[in-house]
Amino acid sequence: VMNRLSGWGWRSSGIAWLALLPQLLWAAVLTGQVVGISDGDTLKVLDANHQVHTIRLMGIDAPEKAQPFGQRAKQSLSALVFQQQVQVEWHKQDRYGRIVGQVRTRAGVDVCLEQLQRGMAWHYKQYIQEQSPPDRITYAQAEDAARAQRLGLWQESSPTPPWLWRQRH
Repeated sequence: VMNRLSGWGWRSSGIAWLALLPQLLWAAVLTGQVVGISDGDTLKVLDANHQVHTIRLMGIDAPEKAQPFGQRAKQSLSALVFQQQVQVEWHKQDRYGRIVGQVRTRAGVDVCLEQLQRGMAWHYKQYIQEQSPPDRITYAQAEDAARAQRLGLWQESSPTPPWLWRQRH
């Protein structure tokens, strides 16, 4: 990055670094083919360099595999993206080394949002500050609509959110 900055005549200017910082923190994009589905919010992408990346879908939390609807959430994600080319826009890795990102199909479908719309995940509000303001609203509305229509996991009268299920197990 410093070489690029110095090429622009911004050698060590603190102002230049501050202006560029948000772009440096947010601008990573990964493309590749989905080669594995771990659960309803985690998949594996093979990039052009034949490296496999584990991707945690940003903004959602799906039931764990052993939870009710856990297998259905995994099947839903598989039907959406398995063996397809995707683009992952990301800005961080979680404590397990997984890339946390927003996944889109070649057709532009937001896979995270689609899982919410199908009733296969919760909007993960614990990390809401990491989403853009429009995504926060859209994801919350998608969860509310799936809940109102009793889609997927919302067929249960009181489904246990995965973050509470993980604490108990």
